[in-house]
Amino acid sequence: MYDIIVIGAGPAGITAAIYAKRAGANVLVLYNGESNVEKTDKIENYYGFKDGIDGQTLFKNGVEQAKNLEVVVRKEEVLGIEKIDNVFYIETTLKKYDSKAVIIATGNKNLKPDVKGISEFEGKGISYCAICDGFFYREKNVAVIGNGAFANKEVEHLKNIANSVTILTNGNQIKDKITEGLNVNSKPIKQIQGENKVQRVEFEDGSGLDIDGIFIAIGEASGLDFAKRLGIAVKNDFIIVDENMQTNISGLYACGNVTGGLLQICKATYEGAKAGISAVKFIK
Repeated sequence: MYDIIVIGAGPAGITAAIYAKRAGANVLVLYNGESNVEKTDKIENYYGFKDGIDGQTLFKNGVEQAKNLEVVVRKEEVLGIEKIDNVFYIETTLKKYDSKAVIIATGNKNLKPDVKGISEFEGKGISYCAICDGFFYREKNVAVIGNGAFANKEVEHLKNIANSVTILTNGNQIKDKITEGLNVNSKPIKQIQGENKVQRVEFEDGSGLDIDGIFIAIGEASGLDFAKRLGIAVKNDFIIVDENMQTNISGLYACGNVTGGLLQICKATYEGAKAGISAVKFIK
């Protein structure tokens, strides 16, 4: 068992891991995909780089710094977090881990497809959490928009509840192995239709699919996705934390862009340091 598992390897997550490790904790960092920092060509407003620095170099340096301190860093997509009897269980595409505390530093990457009707029907047939809302679709026909492991994870939960489950890739190729025997429709989606609630998906070729509910699971699970499943308090799509970066769940912390506010590296590293220190105090 790890003392602390950090989800995310950007400035917030790596800083949290460094502070926690230097305080004597056994730390694991899990990350997947591209950090927002890596996408930045040049950073000129961060302390200590007189000529600026490119985002990829800063990201790489941070990860190497953590590894040099013997922080375990693994590139694995996190699918879910559970808390059972004061132990956190983290499931990835490769295996499961457990820890005494968790720090969510995934950035703000809740993805929404650019499809007409998605925003209009949120809460009226459009959902972002199968565990949260799957119960309302017992014996009904539902779809999951996505094409990766996260989408398949949602399907695994829904297939035991709904009458039928269809993956809608919206014109994209399936990235990961999907549940055997599942319906897959790869047509680009034109719009979501219905009167007061979701009733039909219309595709670009004019065909359609009658449906009772649609679950959005694009890319990989975000901090907001984890929050919804665990019952973490959120506001305006950001995780709510106290002055110690703790959420409303004991032992679970969040830092960086996932908490909102000033979306800058300086803010992310400050919150990461505070989250790392607070998590160590918690486990001790």
